[in-house]
Amino acid sequence: MKEDLHSYLKGGRDALLWKLDGLSEYDIRRPLTRTGTNLLGLVKHSTATEILYFGVVFGRPFEQELPYVGDGAEINADMWATADETREEVVALYRRAIAHADTTIEALPLDEVGRVPWWGDAAATLHHVLVHVTAETQRHAGHADIVRELIDGAAGLLPRYDNLPSAGESWWLDYRQRVEQAALDASKRSN
Repeated sequence: MKEDLHSYLKGGRDALLWKLDGLSEYDIRRPLTRTGTNLLGLVKHSTATEILYFGVVFGRPFEQELPYVGDGAEINADMWATADETREEVVALYRRAIAHADTTIEALPLDEVGRVPWWGDAAATLHHVLVHVTAETQRHAGHADIVRELIDGAAGLLPRYDNLPSAGESWWLDYRQRVEQAALDASKRSN
């Protein structure tokens, strides 16, 4: 069971990092939603998530304190990268956080209990935390899917397996138009 859960977490991590490939510094940082969602920020946030849940919760502190996490941190500071934070630094820190988390996952049994301070110091098993972080990582990978498609049209799960219908550009244009027309028709009927 642990291997299955861990593999889905790894898949989300891989998808999240892949969405940065081939993009400019501007494109990985630019906010494409009203709330500022951006690709590098999703990676930075996921770094904090891995460190907190697989480090702090189980008493396994990470090697480095993050200035954008904790009581004194600016609100949402983990959701975007400053101009001084390079892509390489953010990705390298994420990879180190992943390695730290993987060590915790591999070392502890699924029924190991930790304490989650930001849940009112609630007890949580590694199983619970692993499910929670996997769900959050996959959710952010989904955000990254949409943001990346808005940037340059790249879509799909992973470069080696995009999980999309193998259709040409004209099919996608027709398909999108059909979806748009259905939305317009439904809107007319509801008025």
